[in-house]
This record gives sequence, C-alpha cells and structure tokens, in this order.
Amino acid sequence: MFLKLMKSKLHRATVTETKLHYPGSIAIDSALMEAVGIIPYENVLIADLTNGNRLETYVVPAQPNMGEIIILGAAAQLIEKNDIVIIIAFGYFTPEEAKKHKPKVVVLDEKDAIKN
Repeated sequence: MFLKLMKSKLHRATVTETKLHYPGSIAIDSALMEAVGIIPYENVLIADLTNGNRLETYVVPAQPNMGEIIILGAAAQLIEKNDIVIIIAFGYFTPEEAKKHKPKVVVLDEKDAIKN
C-alpha cells in the first residue's frame, strides 16, 4: 500500500500574471521550483486563498529568480493576478517511507521571494 503525502509546498505565492489563451498549466519561477523539489510537468494542487478556488494542473518552468507565478489556460477563469495561492505537490510513499518523510515547504513574501 502507498500513502499520498504532501511532498512540496510554495506557501502564499502571489500570482504575477494570468494568460487565458494558453494550453493550460501554471508557470513557476524555476528557482522556486528547485527550492521545493517540483519538476517540470509535475501535477500540483493550487489553493487560492483570495477566493477559495482549488484546482489541479501541471507545472512549467518560468525564468529563474524573477518571482513569476503565472496562471495559464482555463485556470485563469478561477485565479486572478495578485491572488495569494498555495501550490502543493504530492508524492506516494510506502508506510515506512512516510514515517521518515519531511516535506519541503517554502513561505514566500509578497514579491514571491523566499522568506524562510
């Protein structure tokens, strides 16, 4: 049996842009992706603290160290520029692995720079 646990989290990211007419996903500053171990095309859950919407999509890398969090495609109907979001990636672990697992969590400031 495998257990689904939080693997990575970018907490309180500020959406810098939305692009409705794009084939879907979220672009995240690649340095932020690296900080929490999210890889390109990985599935993530996005929870919008501003309006309560939640959705799943996949990640594409944005330029490093620019602080970009860009909502792409249909998700731009649910999340707007300047919304505060939590981006969570999950992994599957055996019970033994789960006991030792420590998720990578990064808290961001209002400019999407790492606070912790």
